[in-house]
Amino acid sequence: MKPNNLALSPGVATAREPCADAPSPANAVKSMANDTPLYPKELSWLSFNARVLQEVEDESVPMIERVRFLGIFSNNLDEFYRVRVADVRRLATFTKGSKKKESFSELLININEMAARLHARFGNAYNKVLKDLGKNHIHLISERQLTPKQSAYVEEYFHREVLPELEPFFIDDRDTMPLLNEASIYFGIYLELEDGSLRFAALEIPTDILPRFIAIPHREDKQEKVYIVLDNVIRACLVEVFRYVLPIERAAAFTFKISRDADLELGEHVTQNILDRVAKSLKKRKQAEPVRLVYDSTMPEVLLQLIKKKLKMGRYDSYTPGGRYHNSKDFMSFPADSKQHTYRAIKPLPTLPDSANIFDWLNERDRLCYYPYHDFRVITKLLASAAIDPKVREIRINLYRVAKNSRVVAALINAVRNQKQVTAVVELQARFDEQANIHWSNELSDAGVEVIYGVPGLKVHCKLISIVREEDGSDRYYSHFGTGNFNESTARFYCDFSLLTSDTQMGQDAYRVFDFIKQPHLQPDYHYIWSSPHSNRPNILAAIDREIAAAEAGMPAEIFIKCNNLVDREVVDYLYRANLAGVRVRIIVRSMCALQCEQKGLSENIQVISLVDKYLEHARVYAFHNGGDLQVYLSSADLMTRNLDHRVEVTFPLLAAEHRETVMNILELQWQDNQKARVLDAEQTNSRIANRDSKRNVRSQDAIYRYLKNRAV
Repeated sequence: MKPNNLALSPGVATAREPCADAPSPANAVKSMANDTPLYPKELSWLSFNARVLQEVEDESVPMIERVRFLGIFSNNLDEFYRVRVADVRRLATFTKGSKKKESFSELLININEMAARLHARFGNAYNKVLKDLGKNHIHLISERQLTPKQSAYVEEYFHREVLPELEPFFIDDRDTMPLLNEASIYFGIYLELEDGSLRFAALEIPTDILPRFIAIPHREDKQEKVYIVLDNVIRACLVEVFRYVLPIERAAAFTFKISRDADLELGEHVTQNILDRVAKSLKKRKQAEPVRLVYDSTMPEVLLQLIKKKLKMGRYDSYTPGGRYHNSKDFMSFPADSKQHTYRAIKPLPTLPDSANIFDWLNERDRLCYYPYHDFRVITKLLASAAIDPKVREIRINLYRVAKNSRVVAALINAVRNQKQVTAVVELQARFDEQANIHWSNELSDAGVEVIYGVPGLKVHCKLISIVREEDGSDRYYSHFGTGNFNESTARFYCDFSLLTSDTQMGQDAYRVFDFIKQPHLQPDYHYIWSSPHSNRPNILAAIDREIAAAEAGMPAEIFIKCNNLVDREVVDYLYRANLAGVRVRIIVRSMCALQCEQKGLSENIQVISLVDKYLEHARVYAFHNGGDLQVYLSSADLMTRNLDHRVEVTFPLLAAEHRETVMNILELQWQDNQKARVLDAEQTNSRIANRDSKRNVRSQDAIYRYLKNRAV
């Protein structure tokens, strides 16, 4: 399919028209810079997770994919409480001044109310998914539904595999709860003894040792697949856990789990090794205060209050009642799988010809790849080739998140074996990947790679490779600029751009970013790129300002943005100003959007959509009409204060017209999506595209693959 537009030009938007009658927020225009109207980013994030839940509720989504979206929703919500809600909780607890303190407390209330509504929807969606699984001969049953044959199998499995791994502990005879692992789920156990007295215990469900989903014998239908969760195996044999300890009349188990504050406090001890600092901070994270308790709503009140008391949870903590099943993130690896119940895997489009020398290939012209549509092995081939090429003398790379069995790391180690100078910037503060990155940094350092652990006060988040090759007596740069990590696993389902280039000035820019990381006191000087924390913010704002000036002069003016998060106050303020000047603004945002959409006198010329589908939309694109001389930038940076001011990020231009055309065509296909796109209205209610055209259905992720298949890399 070939889209209608190649560049930013007026056209019929496929998203719903802005609501002309939407109320104008107080002080919307007046004193914007100091009082920019913002939609709370935490509530916007919950709106994003509601879009994930819509995929569970959508019966046109393949059955097992709906199950996996259950897991994604749950995993997202866990991280949300560990990071974002924990931050609001700290502000509510420690902020001075009654008005500010009250505002954070009110935000916490709003978060918990919205999360509770989502959790109720999740419960309904979960029950519907179970029924639909059954219709497809896949059954997830409870201990109450076991046939005699299945009961015998479960009991034998329990004694053979499960009971040896169980370590229950009593909680009614101690002041505090022992340290609980937030990655685990627990049973709160209610024990009624033969003499009528009560005891209360807890038990970690050993999902780190045993599978969460256990296949058991089918019933009458030989084609069916039957599973029981490990929780219910323990429930079925719960009395056996205490048989030789207490005379039990009745036992009942109720699941609960906690989320802890995930903030890392590293401190600034310059004499302390950063590896030790991160390792010690990870230990502190495991011991951090709980910020959220999720529990079975049928748990007896006496047991619930006991758990809260032993966990020492307080007024600013979150309590979420739910069903008897928790840690639904495990559904992301649900074992029942078949082609008819999952999305058909695409065959990645070839990039580098098998027999081609990658350096000759890059000397022909710059190459733009878009994963997962293109084959990510072009990156590993680039590094593997550089590792053994006699002309290559130096490799520099940023590592933020890498795959478990990383071919990228293997290539870097091999390069050292071949006497190349290799520098790897390993970001130890990549959230929830800190432990893995400590491991990789040790592996690389032991192999002889020069490992740099970021920049003090800044996370290094850019996605760069710089290769220096000696050709005809001088240095030639081969560079990678990207929007995503060097991770073979996530590249299969994250949508990200890669620019591979042998352009000298772009190469010098990439090389100088590493110089800055090594010597952050130096002010970098670049030919083409913008970087955080120095030039991303001023250049993005200047580009918006140019569109404002053009619109005020009666000239065409348009901005097209694609990002994961749009929450920076100053950027939102400039976009509001662009709206007032008459600039057409289109935004595709995956997650948080603090810009108040569809507000008269504030944002009526701004349209925002979001896409949730089989692949995770992860790329960042910033495009400006620029008086007809289209500018298209790709970036590792989202429009967040942390990305613009507190990280090392790179925004890079597409110099080749064919690449600008490709990216804009991709954006236009996404804008025309009337299958998976949602409109972000004033309340971020995630309404589907209103003017669906039954004669021309556009599902952009499928359309993009067809488009790229018909186009050379």
